[in-house]
Amino acid sequence: MHLSTDPWVWIAFFFTLSIFTFLWKDNFLYKLAENVTVGIGMGFWIVLWWNQTVVGQFWTPLSTDFGSNFHLIIPAIMGLFMITRIIPKYAWMSRYALAFTIGSGAGFGLPRVIQGGVLQQLYATLLPINFTSVGLGYNLIIIIGTLSSLIYFFFSKEHKGAIGGVAKLGIWFLMIGFGATFGYTVMARLSLFIGRVLFILKDVFGMHLF
Repeated sequence: MHLSTDPWVWIAFFFTLSIFTFLWKDNFLYKLAENVTVGIGMGFWIVLWWNQTVVGQFWTPLSTDFGSNFHLIIPAIMGLFMITRIIPKYAWMSRYALAFTIGSGAGFGLPRVIQGGVLQQLYATLLPINFTSVGLGYNLIIIIGTLSSLIYFFFSKEHKGAIGGVAKLGIWFLMIGFGATFGYTVMARLSLFIGRVLFILKDVFGMHLF
């Protein structure tokens, strides 16, 4: 085991421990690390935005071939309209840019949501029911889970009798789905924690674990 001589490693070690101090209580070290992280992230994205968007997708195409790329002036004007939000007198101009951005974003995003979510779930309920040693009727479980979950959200008829029983089954499927999603979230946080622990042991203290 040997300690690292890289000052940047020790800076990262300091901010890692500062973040973990929040487990004790909200304190100055945690706020310092939080603000530095947000500030560095914002600075990184500003530089990335300037190089890739302003320079790469606007200034360079216009300066090299203005005749074929003059239409880029329109989104540039929309971007300037966004900045007018910080000027109360001209803040109303930003509404046009926001309306166009939200509308186009919804237009581009809706097909992806339908294709990636709704249709994929529909396809899963149309698969053949397989009771072989490998399938074990998983497709049937998907069909039952989908239909029972949909019936739970069907409020036009009171949940009594058979409808109520199927709706309760849908609750179980929903809880299992939410639990699995929460489990994935916890595992993602644990992966981040393990990464920080390995950083401290290997990069800071130079321990060879594997």
